Amino acid sequence: MPTDVEQWKDELYGTDIRAEIEHFAEEGWESIPDDEQDAWFERFKWYGLYHQRAGQESYFMMRIGPPGGVLEPGQFRRIVEIADEFSRGPAENPEFGNGWLDVTTRQAIQLHWIRLEDVPEIFEQLEDAGLSTVQACGDSWRNIVGCPVAGKDKHEHVDADALATELHDTFKQNEAHSNLPRKWKVSVTGCDEGCGQGDINDLAFEPAEKEVDGESVTGYNVRVGGGLSRNEPRFARNIDVFATPEQAVEVAGGLSALFRDHGDRENRYNARIKFLVDEWGPETVRDTLQEEYVDFELETAGDDLRESYSYNAGEADGKHDHVGIHEQVDGDYYAGLNVLVGRIGVDDGYALADAAEEHGSGEVRLTQRQNIILTDVAEENVDDLRAEPVLEDYSPDPHPFQRGSIACTGTEFCSLSIVETKNRQVRFGRWLTDNVSLPEGVENFHIHLSGCTASCAQPQIADVSLRGMKTRKNGEPVEALDIGLGGGLGEEPQFASWVTERVPADEVPGAIANLLENFAEARDSEEQSFREFVADRDDEELAELIEPEETDYDDPYMHNTKRTWYPYAEDDDLDESPAPARADGTPIPSDD
Repeated sequence: MPTDVEQWKDELYGTDIRAEIEHFAEEGWESIPDDEQDAWFERFKWYGLYHQRAGQESYFMMRIGPPGGVLEPGQFRRIVEIADEFSRGPAENPEFGNGWLDVTTRQAIQLHWIRLEDVPEIFEQLEDAGLSTVQACGDSWRNIVGCPVAGKDKHEHVDADALATELHDTFKQNEAHSNLPRKWKVSVTGCDEGCGQGDINDLAFEPAEKEVDGESVTGYNVRVGGGLSRNEPRFARNIDVFATPEQAVEVAGGLSALFRDHGDRENRYNARIKFLVDEWGPETVRDTLQEEYVDFELETAGDDLRESYSYNAGEADGKHDHVGIHEQVDGDYYAGLNVLVGRIGVDDGYALADAAEEHGSGEVRLTQRQNIILTDVAEENVDDLRAEPVLEDYSPDPHPFQRGSIACTGTEFCSLSIVETKNRQVRFGRWLTDNVSLPEGVENFHIHLSGCTASCAQPQIADVSLRGMKTRKNGEPVEALDIGLGGGLGEEPQFASWVTERVPADEVPGAIANLLENFAEARDSEEQSFREFVADRDDEELAELIEPEETDYDDPYMHNTKRTWYPYAEDDDLDESPAPARADGTPIPSDD
């Protein structure tokens, strides 16, 4: 039997949802019947709207997904303006205040505290700047990710930006591909470093070279079935297909249609392409693609050109994550700026937009490590850009514990999350920076904190992976974290090994400090990377190296355990929430 979600989508899905959103916005939150809310909230996702969690009724998250993370001149400023006007909630975040935007691990931007009544005006303001929320969520083509400096990178073999844009233009609002069994995540890489992170995407195009009709052609090898979600991570698998840039769109459409027609619509847990590849095998996927979905002869895979795959590779001598000042292929420079846990306050957003326009072209790009890039900075402007006050906090030269920190939304807004994440990761980074020295030769160290097993913070590909749990300490329920070690991408990708479970949150910084000290003492040489060290040991050995410990680190969120309507609210009762609220922010009285 089809799931409830499939039945709701059969009734209404795709572009027709826009008119319904506008109708409900005009009538107000109260016009959505209580018994239909689940169905409408599922449909709203197609237009980039997620309803926030219990206690935050009537408020939404809005996601904006530019292909490849490229925001053209003026677009970043427009998003900041929208955040300033519409993304302010009934409570302040103690670290970030009220009014900010979040850069995601899929090169998108998320706004919170959006009221349904404001959505049509926000849509108009976005569209006026050439932006859209279409299919930023929902069961269809999600934002296409790729190298954030595609088209400008000195190490590029093929223009990934051109393909990402063509895929976006072809499949967004394409009715034949708008209702898939689940989300469809696509990555395009054109450079040496592999910064499209194709390993963990449903469909990956990666640079390759092959002789076709007697000529050497640069195009893409195709892999299918990667992903991190839940407890079933997969690396994308080679289906032995090479596509020229001219063929890539048709190959992508064929694989999307294959998933549409054969993906599991009766069990949403199994409704991802990775499980279909498990069932069929890569060979059958290729054969079916050839026989049923493309009308030309598929070429076998070419020679992989990711010869220096370093993005998120976790090597002891550092990696290329685009943070820093780097020369472009045209002789100008781009500035990769570290955004701690991806969150940018409105005032800082305006300052960053000013810096992009004054010192560069005004273009801003988003990375899969929750950072931003200002492009097209003339050499004579680099020093002036570095001197901008806003770069003191959004640094091109951050401390490794700041540079390597990633966190998902957490219990602040997400109904799936078990623990608070962003504020906690900020505090972890500060404490580690002030109290812990990295071992000799280790220039970068990745710590990813995900509030649950959905893996939005990509914890399985970090040096230290943190995953939200609960436990009891001194007889009281507290927020806790599982700890995994040794994940990363690169030439030999590996997922983190989960070696210690349910560590109380206030003991995690001490555990990381002890781990690094033990690693420095036990590794074979200063040349041995942390990932290599982890790979050489079994889980029991690694667990002994972690040693959770209380320190002077003080965690203010330990005892929330999701009991409040907002993790930072003074009231500890879900019933004290001001939601649901009308468009002017006034609470809507309950019927009783």
